Amino acid sequence: MQFTAQYLWDHKYIILLKILSAGIFAGVFYLYHLPLMAVLYPAALSALLWLLFAGAAVWKAYRQHRRLEEMQYVSEESLRELCEENRGLKDKDYQRIIVNLCRERQRMQDEAAQARDDAFQYYTLWVHQIKTPIASMGLQLGTEDSALARRLRSELLHIEQYVEMVLTYLKMGSESTDYVFREVSLDKMIREAIRKFRGDFIIKKLRLVYEPVEKTVVSDEKWLSFVVEQILSNALKYTKEGSVRIYMESPETLCIADTGIGIAPEDIPRIFEKGFTGGNGRGDKRASGIGLYLCREICRRLGHRIAISSVVDEGTTVRIDLAPQSPVDGQF
Repeated sequence: MQFTAQYLWDHKYIILLKILSAGIFAGVFYLYHLPLMAVLYPAALSALLWLLFAGAAVWKAYRQHRRLEEMQYVSEESLRELCEENRGLKDKDYQRIIVNLCRERQRMQDEAAQARDDAFQYYTLWVHQIKTPIASMGLQLGTEDSALARRLRSELLHIEQYVEMVLTYLKMGSESTDYVFREVSLDKMIREAIRKFRGDFIIKKLRLVYEPVEKTVVSDEKWLSFVVEQILSNALKYTKEGSVRIYMESPETLCIADTGIGIAPEDIPRIFEKGFTGGNGRGDKRASGIGLYLCREICRRLGHRIAISSVVDEGTTVRIDLAPQSPVDGQF
C-alpha cells in the first residue's frame, strides 16, 4: 500500500493532466449544450482502461523495486535481466551509467585485492627471512647461562612474537584459511607455551601456578596456541609481582589469571577493539592494541569464546570457552 501511494505521488502530474483533460471535454460539451453523457461515458471507459494499465504499471514497478531490494551487489548480468522488462530510453541511459559504475567498482576491487595479495606475499617472505637471524641468535644465546643472556633470550622471544603477530594480522584479512580442526591436547600446548616464557618468569621472579589440564578439545592447535601465548605474554607484561595461574573451569573453559595492575572498568568493554590500548597501553608505548583483537578474531573463527574480567591493582582473568560452538559465530 505504501509503495502504491508513493508510485501515484511520483506520477501525480500525469494523473492530474488526465483529470484536467476529461474536465476540459466535459466543460466544452456543457458550453455547447451537448449531451453530457456523450463525454461521461467514454471518459468512464477511458478511466477504466487507464486503471487497468496503471495497475499493471504499478505491479511491474513493484516487482522491479523488490528485485533491486534483494540485490546485495548489482552485477552487469542481474542489471541486464532487470532492464529486459523495460527497454525505455531512460532505462537504457541508467543501465549504461550503472554498468560503467559496476565496471569501475570491479576494477577498484581487483586492484585492492592485488595490492593486499602483494603485501601479504611480501610480509610473508619478510617473516620467513627474519626468522633465520632470530633462530641464529637464539642458538648462540642458548649456550650461555647468565643474567644478560636470559634477558636477551627474553627480548628475542618478544621479537619473535611480534613477527608472528604481523603474519597473523595479515592472515586475518586473507580470504584463504589454513585451519586444521582436530583433537588438541591442552596440557601439551600449555606446557609448550610456558616453556617459551620460562625466562620471563625467572627474570620477573613471578610464580607460576599451573594446574595440569588433562583434557583434549577440537580446535586448530597452531591458532589456539597463538591465543594462549598472547594472553600469557600480556599477563607477564603487566604483572610486576605475584603469580600467573593457569587452570580449567567447568566444563571446558581455560583460564589465565594474573595478579597484575588490572584493567580499568571503562576500558573492558573496548578491550578487544582493534587499535584500542586503554590506560595501560597508553602507559606502555610499545602497546599496539592488536594482540587482544587478534585473539578475539581467532577465537571467533575457531568457534570459541573469550572474555576478560579484571579489578584494578588486583589482577586480570582471561577465560577462553572451548566448548563446541559454530565456527565464526562463537562469540559473547
